[in-house]
Amino acid sequence: MLKSTIKAVIITTPLILLCQCDTLKSDCRAVAEREAEIARETPGNYYIGRRYYVPLTRFWGYLRRPGESWRYAKLVIMDESIVRNPDRGYEPPVKGATFGSDQNYEYTLCGSYTGETAYDPSTDQVLPVFKPTQFNLRNKKPGFLFVPSEKYKDDYVTLRPLLIPNPRVCRQAEAE
Repeated sequence: MLKSTIKAVIITTPLILLCQCDTLKSDCRAVAEREAEIARETPGNYYIGRRYYVPLTRFWGYLRRPGESWRYAKLVIMDESIVRNPDRGYEPPVKGATFGSDQNYEYTLCGSYTGETAYDPSTDQVLPVFKPTQFNLRNKKPGFLFVPSEKYKDDYVTLRPLLIPNPRVCRQAEAE
């Protein structure tokens, strides 16, 4: 069974890549443009955060340092003991719930990692805890997070930094 599964993966992977070559090229170009923008960010003692909301999860979203690719972003759980999340409100299933209303908003944050981790039972992940001291809305429509071809679905966690194509893979795709 395992050998047949491995053979199927070996046979189908190149076919899938061939079918997705245009998507891969498009994603690579968009990621390269965005990473050039990120490289121009002002250095400092702050973080860039992207809200990533999936109902019933406990994580807040992804954080990265200025000038650092989303490739190295960390999915975090927020410690709201000093400052509450900007969209803190009633959560589903409460009628008129507002929690998660800032899905995909981009923020600049001040604060620090606590050194602790917390468990998110909905996703079975142990995540770092970040204690913000300030949130500033940066952009309500910042575009894609990892790759443009990845589509957001609020019924499960789909976005991962590993989706960002490796620059070597992008060079190979452009050469073909």
